Amino acid sequence: MIRHRLALLALFPVTGCSGNPSALDPAGPGAKDIASLVWVFGGTSLAVYLLTLAVFFWSVRRGAGAAAARGDVALAGGPEHGKAIVVGTALVATVAVLTVLVGFSYSTDRSLITIGGKSTVEIEVTAHRWWWEIRYHDPVQSRGFVTANELHIPLNEPVKITLNSVDVIHSFWVPNITGKRDIIPGRTEEIMVQADREGSWIGRCAEFCGLQHAKMAFRVVVEPRARFDAWRDAQARPSRPPTTPEEIRGQQVFAQASCVLCHVIRGSPAAGYSATAPDLTHLKSRSTIAAGSFPNRKGYLAGWVADAPNLKPGVLMPVNMLPPADFQALITYLETLQ
Repeated sequence: MIRHRLALLALFPVTGCSGNPSALDPAGPGAKDIASLVWVFGGTSLAVYLLTLAVFFWSVRRGAGAAAARGDVALAGGPEHGKAIVVGTALVATVAVLTVLVGFSYSTDRSLITIGGKSTVEIEVTAHRWWWEIRYHDPVQSRGFVTANELHIPLNEPVKITLNSVDVIHSFWVPNITGKRDIIPGRTEEIMVQADREGSWIGRCAEFCGLQHAKMAFRVVVEPRARFDAWRDAQARPSRPPTTPEEIRGQQVFAQASCVLCHVIRGSPAAGYSATAPDLTHLKSRSTIAAGSFPNRKGYLAGWVADAPNLKPGVLMPVNMLPPADFQALITYLETLQ
C-alpha cells in the first residue's frame, strides 16, 4: 500500500543541527556557569583521586620498609600515632573540599536564577507526550501565535520562559544554553535564559516520560534581533491560501479528514483551537517534524502523515487510510505552509 511505501522514506538518518548538545560548549551565560562548575568538580575529583593513590602507595612502601627493618609483619602499618595524623588530615581535607564544592554549586545555582535584564520576549512552553507546544505571548493579541518543537530567541537578550506539563513529569534542557528544569503537572515554572552565540541548538526532555522519551527533542534558534522580529512577524500571520486546484483539494481533505480534529491551521477552515497536536500554520518553516525525529522534507512528511504510529510507536496520531489522489493533494497542501 502507498502508506507503507511512503513510511519507509522516513527511516533514513536525521541530519544534525549547527550546534552539538553539550554542556561543555556553552552558548550563554547560564551554560558558561554550569560548564565552569563541571570543570571545578571534575578537576577536584581528579586531584583527590590522584592524591589518594599517591598516599596509598606511599603508605604501602613505608609500611613494607618498616616491617622489613623490624622483621615484624604485624607492624607493617606503622606507628598508631602516624596513622592518626594521616586519618585526621584526610578528614579535614575532605570537609574542606566538600565545603568548597557546595559553595561553587550554590553560587552557580544563584547565577542561573539571577540572569538579569528586562525580558521583551515571553514564551510559554507546554510539554506533551511527546512534543513541545510553544506559545509566544504579546500585548497585542494579533501578534501572539503558537508553534511547535522549535524555539526562536533573540541574540544577547534575556528571555522569560514559562514551563507547563499537561500529562507527566518532563524536564526542559538545552545543554548549550541553560540547565535542566523539571516540569511537573499542575505547577508552573519560570526560567530566564540568554544566548550570546548565534546558531541552532538542540534541546531535550531530560526526565523519562514514557515510550518515546528519547524522541522528544526541540530546537532553539538564536538569531539577531532583526532576523528574530522578521521570523516572529511571519509566524503571527495566517497561512497562505491555496492557489492551485491540487492545493485547494488538499485543504479540503485536511478539513474533512481526521486531521482537523487535532491540528490547527490559522487562516484555513481548520482554524479552531486544539491542544492535542502541533499547530501546523507554518509547518514548513520548521527544520524538523515529529519533535526532532525527522527532517522536514516532503518524503519524510509523507511517511509521517501516512503511518506515524509505525515510525514513532505510542503517538496519538492515527494511520491515514486516504485514497492516493487525496493523500497526494494533502501533502501538496501541507508543503505550502511556509
